[in-house]
Amino acid sequence: MKQQYVIGVDMGTTSTKAVLFESNGTAIDVAYTAYPLIKETPDMAEQDLDVLFEAVLLSVGTLMDKTACRPEDILCVSFSSAMHSLIAMDRLNQPLTRSITWADNRSAKWADQLKETNGLEIYHRTGTPIHPMSPLAKIIWLREEHPVIFNKTAKFIGIKEYIFYQLFGEYIVDYSIASSTGLFNIHDFKWDSLALATAGIDESRLSSLAAPTNQLAGMSAKSAEQMGLLQDTPFVLGGNDGCLSNLGVGAVEPGIAAVTIGTSGAVRMVTDRPVTDPQGRTFCYVLDEKHWVIGGAVNNGGVVLEWASHQYFQMEQQLAGEKEQTAYDCLMEQIAAVPAGSKGLFFHPYLNGERAPLWDAEARGSFFGINTMHRPEHFLRAVLEGICFNLYDVLHDLIELAGKPKKIMATGGFSRSEVWRQMLTDIFNQELTLPESFESSCLGAAVFGLKSMGVIQELSEVTSMTGFEYSHTPQAAEGEIYETMFPVYRQLSQTFASNYHQVAAIQRILE
Repeated sequence: MKQQYVIGVDMGTTSTKAVLFESNGTAIDVAYTAYPLIKETPDMAEQDLDVLFEAVLLSVGTLMDKTACRPEDILCVSFSSAMHSLIAMDRLNQPLTRSITWADNRSAKWADQLKETNGLEIYHRTGTPIHPMSPLAKIIWLREEHPVIFNKTAKFIGIKEYIFYQLFGEYIVDYSIASSTGLFNIHDFKWDSLALATAGIDESRLSSLAAPTNQLAGMSAKSAEQMGLLQDTPFVLGGNDGCLSNLGVGAVEPGIAAVTIGTSGAVRMVTDRPVTDPQGRTFCYVLDEKHWVIGGAVNNGGVVLEWASHQYFQMEQQLAGEKEQTAYDCLMEQIAAVPAGSKGLFFHPYLNGERAPLWDAEARGSFFGINTMHRPEHFLRAVLEGICFNLYDVLHDLIELAGKPKKIMATGGFSRSEVWRQMLTDIFNQELTLPESFESSCLGAAVFGLKSMGVIQELSEVTSMTGFEYSHTPQAAEGEIYETMFPVYRQLSQTFASNYHQVAAIQRILE
């Protein structure tokens, strides 16, 4: 029997990835295409639509060239994409905006107003926290501040819908992406009437809803040629990147948590029913008709460490070459030399505002407890500890809703650092398991593709595809230090919260 393959594509904030998998989940190769995030003002974060579409074509085409895979051996192409993007399309199906990403904060004023009215009720119906990341808040912003664009808009869509429209001429969205818009009812799998009324639109201005296993086929000859595929290759809708990342590491059953730290970060758990938080602190998104993913995403992961290394590590970066180390390895060596707790230095990593656990776009970062004993290496370690404390803060809220996880899976760029992996283990005070799975969101998309094609029957079959697992065990002494520090970290965060808006206003004056 000849080998057949599935391609998992993940459209992210700054790059698109395509991975070729065998039908048993074994990864063969990957292709990446990077693109810039457009930030013409501090609160803007947009993507160029032509660049996005070309990135998908180029990533898949490069992958097919690299692997010399025959087009007839591709079972399907299945998609993951970043959540919360918004694109306004006119009646001639031309874009009126670029892709407004999750990181765009221009709708903050309207998100704050929504919190004061019926925001919590909408949250419990849709599972999407009230925050400027959500398309709901962005649509209100367009309606109130850019009425010409709002009135000309025939369809409000996201980046995956845009790609599928370019390929197949149809506006269609999977339940998983829809559930992150703030406009979709996670209980009855329909566009939510209250959210639509609040946004000032009806469902005719949104895409048709479909299951993540739904297929489309029949792309143009030009697009097929650019990707090296047959025109009738099935394209499977898939889901959103957060839910598919859980699936891709095998965290698909209740009681298993997944932690991801890349540029940003997240903590997620799967449930067998919709679960929302009385205070609106966690999200609840659809994986498929039988699984929901609850958790919290943070804005501030590896991007904060990158910032800190430029501030406190410039000389050492220059010396790294002399020691025949990468700058990253040298950085981690410096951090490892500092004892746990950074001599009582606390860091709150809210450099880019924050989603979970604060849901405040105007949150700001801080060091607290500085004294004359603190050196640059203490600041660096405190930054890493602050990122981990922030994620533990999210897990703390999740435990209130779903209980303590019996297993924690970890993935993302942070996993290359043994120091960082062990630190997260000690702060969580629970064994951390790292699967060998390759690009978890792409694998999650591939699993939906395999299910759509009838190769597998249940999502739980992914557990045989994630590969070898290795674990980190908490260290008792370090765990005690972090257990003492965490309540102080959390209390300080809550104390500072009352001043974030004042500080943000001062910073805008002084820009």
